[in-house]
Amino acid sequence: MKEESLQVSIDTAIKQHHHLVSTLKDYGVEVLEISAVPQFPEQVFTRDIGFVLGREVLVSKVSNYRRQGEEDEFKSWLQKEGIPFFPVMEGTVEGGDVLIDGDTVYVGLSNRTNREAAQAIQKLLPHMDVMEVPFTDHFLHLDCVFNILSPTEAIIYSEEIHGERVQALKKRYDFIEVTKEEQACLATNVLSIGDKRVISIPNNKSLNLELGSRGYEVIEVDLTEILKFGGSFRCCTLPLFRSN
Repeated sequence: MKEESLQVSIDTAIKQHHHLVSTLKDYGVEVLEISAVPQFPEQVFTRDIGFVLGREVLVSKVSNYRRQGEEDEFKSWLQKEGIPFFPVMEGTVEGGDVLIDGDTVYVGLSNRTNREAAQAIQKLLPHMDVMEVPFTDHFLHLDCVFNILSPTEAIIYSEEIHGERVQALKKRYDFIEVTKEEQACLATNVLSIGDKRVISIPNNKSLNLELGSRGYEVIEVDLTEILKFGGSFRCCTLPLFRSN
């Protein structure tokens, strides 16, 4: 979803974010928080400042001027925590355009992430297969139109992804197709937290019912105020470590 000028209640957005954090903790997720910096109003979308491939933390090189500098805050935080990292030095990339499944890394080609960065990721991780996924500019990041649930299932809003890539993805995944109405609430941008548990917005009733019918536990959390900024659950989180 492109950025739009919408009336936002900051107090409500903060309450919803706190609820998301408390929900994650309730389900056994260890939550680490980076201190907010007033000059970065989109810092809530932590997914974009980096991504983790295997046990490697890569720091993004963002293109949007409003977000430039968030990467440096992330690097400083990683250094304080003693977490090694690699910065992506070539091109521009944001974590919302990077999805991983096994040895495959999907990199969305967008207004925020370019082919040069995809090639740089391939050079950094020669043991992995980087697949470029071009999509339209109606949405900011790949995870706003495509999201992996399991090695065999994915949520997709296929009309925004170039046709050849849709067919390639279809060979690997059983798609849950999102409706245009629910995609307005970024239905694809759910957050999987393991053991077939998925955090989703209550508004997306059809998607949530479909997930439930496939054996997923759907954890409904209202994030509609933050959604007005153009991101949802996956956008607001950056997993650093996943246990088996």
